[in-house]
Amino acid sequence: MNSVQGVKFGCPDSFSDHIVVLPFNFYGEMKMATLATLKFTDAKKPKAASPALSRRHKLSAKLADQVSISRAQAEGRSFEITRSKRIRDEEGNITTVSVPKRTKPWWFTADGGRLCVSVYYGSRVLELAKGKTAVEANDLAEVADILGLFKAEVDKGSFDAAIELASGNLRKNFKKRAA
Repeated sequence: MNSVQGVKFGCPDSFSDHIVVLPFNFYGEMKMATLATLKFTDAKKPKAASPALSRRHKLSAKLADQVSISRAQAEGRSFEITRSKRIRDEEGNITTVSVPKRTKPWWFTADGGRLCVSVYYGSRVLELAKGKTAVEANDLAEVADILGLFKAEVDKGSFDAAIELASGNLRKNFKKRAA
C-alpha cells in the first residue's frame, strides 16, 4: 500500500486494477490541496429577495403552468395542477391530500376565430405593448410558444415595469378605507 494519492484498501495484487483510491491521507483526513484554489469572500446571504424579484418569480411560475396547460391541450391530453391540502378526518388525524387547483387558461377565442393570449398578474391583465393587452395566435401550439417566449422575457426582467404597475393597482384594492 504505497499510494501517494490516497488510501488503498488491501486487496491481493491480482486485483490491483480494481483497487479503489479515496481522497484521504493516511490519517483519514480530507486532502486540502485544492482549498488554495478557492476564492473566499465575506458575502452575506440577503434576508429576503427584493419585491420585484419575488414578483418576477411568481409570474414566471404562473407562466410555466400556462405553458404546460397549453401544450397538454395542443396534444389532446388533460393537465391538472394540484396543490397539497391538509384535512382532518373523523378521528382527528391530519392527512395531506392532493387536490386539483382551479386554473383558468390565459388565452381566449376572439372575433374571427383567432386565439388571443394575455398575461395576468393576479386578476390584472398586463399591458404587453402601448395600449395592447393580447397577442394573436393561430393554434394552441403557437399559444404554448408565445407563453414560453413571455416566460423567457419575464425571467430576463423585461416585464418588471408592467408587473410593478399591476401590483400597485392590486395593492390599492386592499388598502383600508376610512369609515
